[in-house]
Amino acid sequence: MTYLQAIILAVVQGITEPFPVSSLGHAVLLPGLLHWSLDEHSPTFLPFLTMLHVGTLVALANVFWSDWSAILLGLFSPRRTAKAHNKALYLCSLLVIATIPAVIMGGLFEHHLRHVFANPFMVAGFLTLNGLLLILTEIMRRRSLRYEQHTAYPTQELSWKDAFIIGLWQCLALLPGLSRSGATINGGLMRGLDHLTATRFSLLMAQPIILAATVKEAWQLRHVHLSNTMISQSLLGAIVAGITALICSRLLLRFFHDDNKNTLTGFGIYCLLAGIGSACLLHFHL
Repeated sequence: MTYLQAIILAVVQGITEPFPVSSLGHAVLLPGLLHWSLDEHSPTFLPFLTMLHVGTLVALANVFWSDWSAILLGLFSPRRTAKAHNKALYLCSLLVIATIPAVIMGGLFEHHLRHVFANPFMVAGFLTLNGLLLILTEIMRRRSLRYEQHTAYPTQELSWKDAFIIGLWQCLALLPGLSRSGATINGGLMRGLDHLTATRFSLLMAQPIILAATVKEAWQLRHVHLSNTMISQSLLGAIVAGITALICSRLLLRFFHDDNKNTLTGFGIYCLLAGIGSACLLHFHL
C-alpha cells in the first residue's frame, strides 16, 4: 500500500462511516475499481484498518462528548442527582439493547458471510439495495412520525422496544454494501423518530460497535510484527479518517436539523448510481 492509497482509503472511511452509504461497501469496491492489488483481509492490512477505526471512534466520541460525559457523570459522579443517574442508566440500557442483535448475528454468521466480502459484484448489488431502502424509507416515514422534533434530550423518549428494533436493522450492515448508519437511521425513522433524533442515536450506538471491532482487531495484532512503514501509514490513516469523520458527522447532523427539507433520498440516489455503476465497470473491466 502506498501513502496515497492510505490517504484515499482513510478519507473514504471518514466520509462513509457517518454517512448512510456503507463504509465497508466502499472499502471493498474502491480497490477493485481502481485496480489496486490490496488484500484487505491480510494480517499486514489489519494495523491500518484498526487505526482507521480508532480515528473514526475518536471523532464520533468528540461529537457526542456531551452525551458521554452526561452518562459517565450520571453513573459515577458522587454529586450526581437521582434524575441524572436514571437518565444515564436508561441511555446505557438503550445502547446495550440496540447492540445485542448485531453481536449475536455477527457471531453466528461472520464466517458464512466472508465469501461475500470477496465478491465485488455482490457488494455492488447490496449497495444498490441500500439505496432502494433509503428511498423507500423516506416514502413511508411520514406515516409514522411520532416524537416531537429536536427535544433537549431526544433519546429519553426511546423505548427498549424501539432500541431493539433499531438494533435488528443494524444487523443488515453485516452484508457489505448495506450501510450501518443507513440501516439504523431507517430503523429509527420507521419507529417514528425524526431525522435528527434517528441520526444522533445511530451515531451514538455506532461507537460501542466500533470500539468492540477495534479491541478485537488489536487483540489479533498481538503477534504481528509492525514495520516502520506500516506504523506511519496507520497513524496517518487514523488522523485523516478522524478529521474527515469529525467534519462529516457534524455536517450530517446539521443537514438533518431541518427535518422537513432534508431527507435520505439524495444518499439513496447516490447508492443506486454507485452500485449500478460499479457493477457495470467491474463487468466490463473498465
